[in-house]
Amino acid sequence: MLSQTATVKYRSQLVAYPYFLASAVLFLLQVIFGLVIAWQYVAPTFLMDALPFNIGRATHLNLLIFWLLLGLMGAAYFLVPDETESEIFSIPLAYVQLGVMLLAGVGTLFSFWFAQASAGKPFTEAPMPWPYLIALGVVLFLVNLGVTLLRARRWTALCVILFSGMTGMAALYLINMVFIPNLTVDYYFWWWIIHLWVEGTWEMVAAAVTAWLLIQLTGVERGKMYRWLYVEVALTLFTGIIGTGHHYYWIGTPDYWLFWGALFSAFEPVPIALMTYDALTSLRARKTQPANRVAWYFLGGSAIGHLFGAGVWGFAQTLPQINQWTHGTQVTASHGHFAFFGAFGMLVLAAVYYLVPQMKGLPRVGESRGTWAFALMSLGMTLMVFAFTLAGIVQVYLYRVIGLDFMIVRTQFVSFWLFWVFFFGLVLFTPGVVTFLWDLFRLKMESAL
Repeated sequence: MLSQTATVKYRSQLVAYPYFLASAVLFLLQVIFGLVIAWQYVAPTFLMDALPFNIGRATHLNLLIFWLLLGLMGAAYFLVPDETESEIFSIPLAYVQLGVMLLAGVGTLFSFWFAQASAGKPFTEAPMPWPYLIALGVVLFLVNLGVTLLRARRWTALCVILFSGMTGMAALYLINMVFIPNLTVDYYFWWWIIHLWVEGTWEMVAAAVTAWLLIQLTGVERGKMYRWLYVEVALTLFTGIIGTGHHYYWIGTPDYWLFWGALFSAFEPVPIALMTYDALTSLRARKTQPANRVAWYFLGGSAIGHLFGAGVWGFAQTLPQINQWTHGTQVTASHGHFAFFGAFGMLVLAAVYYLVPQMKGLPRVGESRGTWAFALMSLGMTLMVFAFTLAGIVQVYLYRVIGLDFMIVRTQFVSFWLFWVFFFGLVLFTPGVVTFLWDLFRLKMESAL
């Protein structure tokens, strides 16, 4: 329950709380399905009839999108009133939107599990009519924030970039509504959704939320954060769009993408890392501490995830000379897990740890459990990324260089890394998630202030 003494400036900011709760529950479900399909990768007969691997994987991927999206929407509902110095346009509309999004998510999962229905392409598998509800939910969100901005007439750079990123995210999803019979053309435009979500519109949203959290946590000058925001937008427009071409290598598109796709593929994460470093140097110069240490840990982890998970791990496999060997191996999975959780997952967790205490009226909270949650999730994800990376290298060498049979490599050589190392990392990661959920639902004020 929310405290009657919540320290928020505007009552409508409390709308963020149910979004965070829903996001956290979906996060836990994603991890549970990750445990199931990780076990199935080693023991393929486990729940083979009740939950085939392809359905478990689709569930795992779609839950990832849903919990991150709801978490970022919750953060936006808190951020925008603070920036515009006004209540959001409609609190009931925000709750209706959450209901629509959850109905679409539950409907999608039931279609996977019981109707064996799927649109086929990863991350956008939701079969009809659920994409219409997803689109409706996002439109309701944009209407609510858009009217709030128009009425307030106080458009800070943070608000404009956040709203632009969310609008672009919704517009790109409309591509998913069009049926394209040619598979090459279909995947060409499908990559517009996936790449320009993750390395375009999501990056703009993440940059805005990161900048706002850094200002709140460290007191860094807004001007410094705005400069990095402008660089982020420029890189999204001038490198992110062209960088989509590194997905086009092997789907029948012209070979000029081998050059252009490789050249513009890994610059977008740099400004977020640099704005975080700027905030850190500001803290050190003023010899102060962050307002919330656990949120600061997760925000720093997000910056590292952006730089290394999205940037270094991404660029390391997007050069065509390398990608011709690593494409379709576990190296791709290492990049995906590192980038998604490191860049966006930790950002949502940072927002939750900073904002929920305010919504519960807690001026200072205990940091022990939150620190353990951060440590367990960070260590667990590091081991998983390490396992995927080594498994991919083993695959490349034995299967594509030496020429061993694919299934022999998978069952006799790769399984060691994906079972003993990866599964151990997942076993560490899971209690970190449970600890986070405990904190979210049972967060208490420190006994000694």
